Formats: sequence, C-alpha cells, structure tokens
Amino acid sequence: MAIPITYNIRNLKLRKGLTIMTALGIALTVTTAVFVMALLAGLDRAFVGTGDPLNVLVLRKGSQGELTGGFPAENFQTLKTLPGIAKDSHGEPLVSGEWVVAIVLPRADGSGEVNVTVRGMMQDGLALRNGVKLVEGRWFTPGQREVVVSDSIQKRFAHANVGDTLQFGKGPWKIVGVFNAGGSAYESEIWGDVNQMSSDFDRQGAYGSAYLRATDPVSADALVHRVSDDQRLKLDGMLETDYYKKQMSSGNLIRVIGWIVAIIMAIGSSFAAMNTMYAAVSYRSREIATLRVIGFSQPSILTSFVFESVVLSLLGAAVGLVLMLPFNGMTTGTQNQITFSEAVFRLQMTPEVAAIAVLFAIIMGLVGGIAPAWHAARQNILTSLRG
Repeated sequence: MAIPITYNIRNLKLRKGLTIMTALGIALTVTTAVFVMALLAGLDRAFVGTGDPLNVLVLRKGSQGELTGGFPAENFQTLKTLPGIAKDSHGEPLVSGEWVVAIVLPRADGSGEVNVTVRGMMQDGLALRNGVKLVEGRWFTPGQREVVVSDSIQKRFAHANVGDTLQFGKGPWKIVGVFNAGGSAYESEIWGDVNQMSSDFDRQGAYGSAYLRATDPVSADALVHRVSDDQRLKLDGMLETDYYKKQMSSGNLIRVIGWIVAIIMAIGSSFAAMNTMYAAVSYRSREIATLRVIGFSQPSILTSFVFESVVLSLLGAAVGLVLMLPFNGMTTGTQNQITFSEAVFRLQMTPEVAAIAVLFAIIMGLVGGIAPAWHAARQNILTSLRG
C-alpha cells in the first residue's frame, strides 16, 4: 500500500523554515548550472550554429583562420570559374573575396578596450549570410568608407550608433547601418567594402579568404575537395559550418570552470537536502512507526521519503529557473582564439537547458534522500513508539 502524496506535501508545509532554506540552496546550485549551460548554449549558437552548409570557405593552404595569410587575386578569379557554384541575381557566380582585420574599440561602459573583428566583403557577401537582417539604417555602399555594425556591437561599444564615425585603417569610417545576426558569430563583426578595406591596410591585389555558394550539398563537398586538391591554387577549402565549429574551443575554459563550481555546489546542496531529510526522519519517528503498524510496508516508507526529497529539489529547481529568467538573452563575450578578437554571444535558456537543470535537481534530491529514506524504512517500530 502506497503512502498518499498529500502526506509528503503536508510535511513539507509543516517544516516551512527547513523546506525554504533547503530549496533555496538547491535553487542557487541550479541557477549556477543553468548559467553555465546557458553560456555554452549561447556559444554553441554563435559558433556551431553559424554558417550555411552550402557555403565553402577558402583559405590559404595551412592557414588556421581568416585573420592570417592571404592569396593572390588571380586565384580568386580561378575560383569563380569552378563548377557547382550558384549564381546571384545578375547571373554571376555567387562568391565573395574578403579580408578580416582586428581593430581596437572602447567598451560603452568604460571598462577598457578590446579587439573587434572587421570584415571587408564584396556585395555578394551580404547574400551569402542567410538569416542576417538590417534593423536600422542601410547597408554599406561599395567603394565608400562606410560600415555596418551588429546590434551587439552597437550595445557593447562606444560610438557605435548609426551616424557615428569609427577611426581605423587610414581614416574615418561612417556607420550607416545596424544588423541582427540571430545570435550567430556574425554578431561579433563589423562589415564594410573589401576594396576600401584592402586599400586601408595595404593589401591590394590579394584576399584573405573567399566564400563560394554551392548549388547543393553534393556540389559543396565537391568544391571543398576540388579547391584543396588543386596544386596550382595552394588553397584549402572547407564548409563554412565546419570552420565555425572549430572556434567552439573558446568555450572550453568556461565549460570546465563552470561545471567544477556547479558540481561542488551540487555536493553541498545534496548534503543540505540529506540533513533536512534526516531531521525529518528523527522528528517523525513515531509517525513512521505508526504508519508501519497500520499496514504501510518498508518499501512504501522508503519511496515516500525519497519522493519528498525529490519534490524538495524540484521546488528548488523551479526557483532556480525563475532566478535565471532575467539573464536569458543577456549579451556577453569571450576571447576567440582564432581571430584574437572578442566573440560576442547571448545566454540561451533553451528547453534543453531547462530539462537538464530539472534532471540535475532530481539527481540531487535522490542523492540527498536515499540514505535518510533507508534509515526511516528500517527503524525499529517498538523503539520508535516508545521514544
């Protein structure tokens, strides 16, 4: 015969002080775990979720990223003629020769200066970035000293609004627009015309990278191998999605430190739950004995107390998730080890994050509840009734 759930709920209400303190301890642990997972989910969205599977990125052979190296413009003309490349609205190959540089910008809060990625691209470069939307102003005009910034850049850095001027290269660049990249890695970038960019940084006659849009996934794979295997070009081809996945290494330190802190706090919260349940067992020893006398079995007692501990943990999980809600979507940044610039990303409280947090709490409840429940189930009935 199972003990009614209402019995456990009543006992949690009777011990309001202990229930609240234990639930808050578990809530803080869940909040820490959710914060770490939301950070990682944001990084995952920024890097793993960036790019189009039909886009092929071309770099100089042996180059680890777009910031280093470069190849002659003649090679770019050869790339445009490769089979399997999609056409733009003018019937021309949908490709973009680009340069990536790093500049230093001051933070809006005055906390210092950091490197920011600036990308020079051809006009087709905008069409290659699916999911990017202009939210203010207009796109840059080819041949002009104009740039567009992401909305994350606009919020995090000083003098990054439409109409403001940025000083880099050989002079001023006017901000003419703001775009939203849906939390992808493009949120960390400023875009302008590649020819003006290469002139400002004395890189005429070459490109640091090239983007090619394939007609279909099979053609994309073929382009990757065709570029990499051509000994004349001395270039490497890779899917754009694969390139950004490699940059996820930026989150390894956050992952390790965050989980160490969360696990330490989880151990502490489990002991707090265990202490609460042991106190409940001691306080209710006569009650437990009475339950045994009227017919409830040891497994029923064990299940009831474990259930009570899990309910306590789930209460803490609910509070922890509520505490994290104001941070959902918050913009932050970390150092990108490939571009040596700040990688901007947003905390993402996804359904998967919430589900893992609840599972995390259930595990804490089980760890903290099994030992006291076992103790309660094995109490001597006569001794408890006399106590």
